[in-house]
Amino acid sequence: MTRLFQLDSEDDIEKVVAQLQQIAQKAMHEYDLDGEQIRFNQLSDTCTFVIETEKDGTYLLRIHGNKNRNEIDSELAWLSSLHEKIEVAIPTGIECRNGSKTVSIDLANGDCVFVSVMRWVEGEHADEELTEDQVYKEGVLLAKLHTVSQDFQLTPEFVRPIWGEDSFKQSMTRLTEHYHRFLTDEEFELYQLAADKILTCLAKLDKNSSHYGIIHGDLHQGNIVFHNGDPRPIDFGRCGFGYYLYDIAHTILGLYPAQRELVIKGYESLRKLEGDWLTTLESFAVMVMIENYSHHAPDPRETEGLKEEQPYAIPMIKNYLNGKPFLFHSKAEK
Repeated sequence: MTRLFQLDSEDDIEKVVAQLQQIAQKAMHEYDLDGEQIRFNQLSDTCTFVIETEKDGTYLLRIHGNKNRNEIDSELAWLSSLHEKIEVAIPTGIECRNGSKTVSIDLANGDCVFVSVMRWVEGEHADEELTEDQVYKEGVLLAKLHTVSQDFQLTPEFVRPIWGEDSFKQSMTRLTEHYHRFLTDEEFELYQLAADKILTCLAKLDKNSSHYGIIHGDLHQGNIVFHNGDPRPIDFGRCGFGYYLYDIAHTILGLYPAQRELVIKGYESLRKLEGDWLTTLESFAVMVMIENYSHHAPDPRETEGLKEEQPYAIPMIKNYLNGKPFLFHSKAEK
């Protein structure tokens, strides 16, 4: 199934999307949605299509590339719990005709793929620079998510990824295979040194429930929409077990230093950060950046963008290696 999502060149994109659209159309027959119109949205680890209905509004159909059914069902169970306990709009799954929230679609080669349909979360991405109030509220949102996580009761059937040492090592293995597309050998050596320091940090952390649990896992600025000025989280496809500071790192990485401080203030209005949290957060920030590059490196559509980010990334890594604070400082080593 993973091969269905693999792109070796720009020419593959239209072909792959056309195949996935056929799967989406087939899956639609399993749901009671009237007058639907379906259009392609995005292709990554998961392929998504937007469904417009005449009576029931908008939905998001997801074709899952490499997750097993238990993982998908667990994500949907987690979202259902969030929906019940948090006063923030959350994307939740809908049931198909047989009562399940996950549909299995058979492929011509004898394989199968899983599909789920989510209720659309109304809101818009911030087209202009975020206000101080919006950024502060992002920190509050993270704290609310983590508070619910701390009280969530796991079941034996609950299965989600673990974001930590092993997953980061896998990311570094992937980056090792593809770094030459956007990094020099000398630059990659810095990445390797940073990875070693990150792994040393992770090895020292304990999984205390006050700072470790189920996290969004990918709450960057692209996965936050705003409705009447309030942030709403979308795309929980990477939710799993991890450190809350790792979750925060995803959110602040795309912000300016002053905005990052506001996220922390918003977060601490509900949940206080303890111990040497800043040093740990900086390790997670570099970890998240490296993971992002590892994820996008094999995709030829991303190569130029990755190259353009290195004048920002390399100084950040140098500061991290030299023990110089960088998250809340506007100037970095060149």
